[in-house]
Amino acid sequence: MLNAEGVGTEEFLEYKGKPLVRQGDDIFYGDLSDKYYVYMMIMSTKKSPKGDKEVPDTIMVQLLDSKSKKPEKQKITKGLSDALEFAEAWLRYNDK
Repeated sequence: MLNAEGVGTEEFLEYKGKPLVRQGDDIFYGDLSDKYYVYMMIMSTKKSPKGDKEVPDTIMVQLLDSKSKKPEKQKITKGLSDALEFAEAWLRYNDK
């Protein structure tokens, strides 16, 4: 997943230049060949404002070390936009 086996990132949706992959309630952000990537788990959903779709509500966000797979940081957020902002900031400042 996420370029771990040589799959090009052009096949994935990107957010701020990094691959973003959703599989069920799991979202992976970043490249597994980098030092860190982010794992997000959708813990609850709610109806969209139009009431026609379920959208992520509560999301657990973890910054994972690519080698050990152990979480370096963890945060519970409300809404996908907050989760993505934390994820992007953690990768930007920890991947150096």
